[in-house]
Amino acid sequence: MAGRIPQQFIDDLLNRVDIVEVVDSRVPLKKKGKEYMACCPFHSEKTPSFTVSQNKQFYHCFGCKANGSAIGFLMEYEHLSFPEAIEELARTQGIEVPYEGGQRPDPAIKKAQTDLYELMQEVDKYFQQQLRQHPQAKSAVSYLKERGLSGEIAKDFGIGFASDSWDDLLKTLGTSPEREKGLVTTGMLIKKDNGKCYDRFRNRIMFPIRDRRGRCIAFGGRILPSDTPNTDKEGAKYLNSPETPLFHKGRELYGLYEARQALRDIPRLMVVEGYMDVVALAQFDLRYAVATLGTATTADHIQRLFQLTTEVVFCFDGDRAGKDAAWRALQTCLPEMRDGRETRFMFLPEGEDPDSYIRKVGKEAFETEIKQASTFSEYLFKQLTDEADISGIGGRAKLVEKARPMLSQMPEGIYRKLMFEQLEKLGRVELSQPGSTGITRTNRAKDRRQSTTNAKTQMSPVRKAITLLLFQPALALAWFKKNNDAELTKLDLPGMELLLEVLEILRNSPDLSTSALIERWRDTPTANHLATLATWQPELDDSKALEIEFSALMDALKKQAVDLRYDDLQAKLDHGTLNEAEMSEYKMLLQQIYNAKSASKPE
Repeated sequence: MAGRIPQQFIDDLLNRVDIVEVVDSRVPLKKKGKEYMACCPFHSEKTPSFTVSQNKQFYHCFGCKANGSAIGFLMEYEHLSFPEAIEELARTQGIEVPYEGGQRPDPAIKKAQTDLYELMQEVDKYFQQQLRQHPQAKSAVSYLKERGLSGEIAKDFGIGFASDSWDDLLKTLGTSPEREKGLVTTGMLIKKDNGKCYDRFRNRIMFPIRDRRGRCIAFGGRILPSDTPNTDKEGAKYLNSPETPLFHKGRELYGLYEARQALRDIPRLMVVEGYMDVVALAQFDLRYAVATLGTATTADHIQRLFQLTTEVVFCFDGDRAGKDAAWRALQTCLPEMRDGRETRFMFLPEGEDPDSYIRKVGKEAFETEIKQASTFSEYLFKQLTDEADISGIGGRAKLVEKARPMLSQMPEGIYRKLMFEQLEKLGRVELSQPGSTGITRTNRAKDRRQSTTNAKTQMSPVRKAITLLLFQPALALAWFKKNNDAELTKLDLPGMELLLEVLEILRNSPDLSTSALIERWRDTPTANHLATLATWQPELDDSKALEIEFSALMDALKKQAVDLRYDDLQAKLDHGTLNEAEMSEYKMLLQQIYNAKSASKPE
């Protein structure tokens, strides 16, 4: 795509820069063994747990779990976007960032966007100032006090006030045709057919909506009760900014930036319905609530939430509308429900919202109810079994018919497998999951699959192989000199797809550092998984010993691939469904297994 930065340039740039120099110029480091340490710049701590590895070109905090490459560090520390961080690193190396198609970002477009951000910052400050100084703001202040909000929380969320005037904002900030146009573009002003403009938000408490860098990109306004007839044609209780070049409501979540500022290590994120719910929960020191912006929860929302935490809680009213919204949210979550993640569904008593309910029961009881809320699997199967009488064959068939395509949307892994097993239990039927032959494997095949994972305290061979590659990426090149991964592509094991992807990347780019390798999965859950594995250190850092260990792991996986494929074909042979090509493959594998056994016998 034209305008994108080529991956090869990013790889080369990360090979040029030294992350120790990048970090040390901002956070002084002390050498400890082969690594460097400091108190983490991303959360408060007294004992250093922030490490920087020169060998891996990677940083990791064992306290708050922050991690990444030099690019990631600049993005997090200096609040830069991905391209801006690359531009900054390239500047330190005296090189120019190339863009695909030769199309660099248009300076005029970039300046126009920067001007809009700066203008929105002025609007943000203006509304906050109005809350403190405008004569009409007394009603707003009284309302906020009635809701129990402190000045500190109001400041944390940048709450402001828009007076009941048609042109206060226009007169104050629209001081030139260019600025007036900018206020229209950002949705702060509405332009009439005759060319005249007026303020969009009037007689409202203003809630700034911030992006991941903390920049104000839009507003939500809650209307205030008035003694005089309401002249606001947009008389809805809540009014949001329209879609603009800066704001896309299907991607943003109110309160997410504030949650990240308050909590470096986010235990969970709870999705509620309104701005006041988010702010009121924060007043009770529950700082992980966010709200959608007048839209149902989208796939973009779910992905952003799971980038920051492993548990998402949806909090809805217990009425029909709330349950419908919860079911839509569950369906949106399906493609993101991979191993290690959880989603819960919490329904409030009739007539309650999060704000009123936490005031009634208190924070401790509220959080207890969160922990006791229905899990993803509980809610899904309860909804489906409520719709079908599973005491009879027809009802169980209906359950399977509806549930199976839903579960098929889940990523491969243990979580999905367990969900299918629960469906089999409820439906009293044995199912073959999509993508399989439809034939149940023999017990021997199942035993072999189970044997691929050692005791819980140990790594599976697949996970260990990935870990070794992250520690020493050059292992891939050494292995490929004597082997190929053709047989491994047929091995259906958890993590196998990722291992093959890592191998393929290192086959094509053998000089990648650990950090450059992980960068390939930026903004995906896989990046966090790889970052965790990258913290591993061998007891003895011996390159030759690691090469031997990696080779032995890969040989074992190749043997399992052969054995499992043989068992698949044997099952088909037993059922009389083996075709001619598969029969040839079966005979070849049989000979291969026989030769391997013969070679292993002592002379």
